[in-house]
Amino acid sequence: MLRGLTTVSFWADDLAAAKAWYTELLGAEPYFERPGYAEFRLGDYQHELGLIDSRYAPDGSASGPGGAVVYWHVDDVSAALEELLSMGAKEYQPLTVRGPGFVTAAVIDPFGNVLGIMQNQHYLDVLATRR
Repeated sequence: MLRGLTTVSFWADDLAAAKAWYTELLGAEPYFERPGYAEFRLGDYQHELGLIDSRYAPDGSASGPGGAVVYWHVDDVSAALEELLSMGAKEYQPLTVRGPGFVTAAVIDPFGNVLGIMQNQHYLDVLATRR
């Protein structure tokens, strides 16, 4: 039934500032934009990260972090965490070794969204079969 991650959506009260912050972090401009929305493609599988003006959030949406954490694979969690913190993100989950080949951390971006980062051996194993 679930075939793959299509878009992770983050809400932002200041969409222009969020777009600038994520453009700097990702080193690329959004590939798609419309009023109230900007979308980036990133990573080995070109997953989508959508930034949406908070005015369009569903009624009853949480205004702060909560619920699920989506983890993006990175090559070096420690270095990625350091970069995110230097850009103004706040630690949400410290660097945690989960087992051999699995390390996680998470931050709250300057717009209140949880951004998880992870070294994940399973991700690398799948990636190796596709090359």
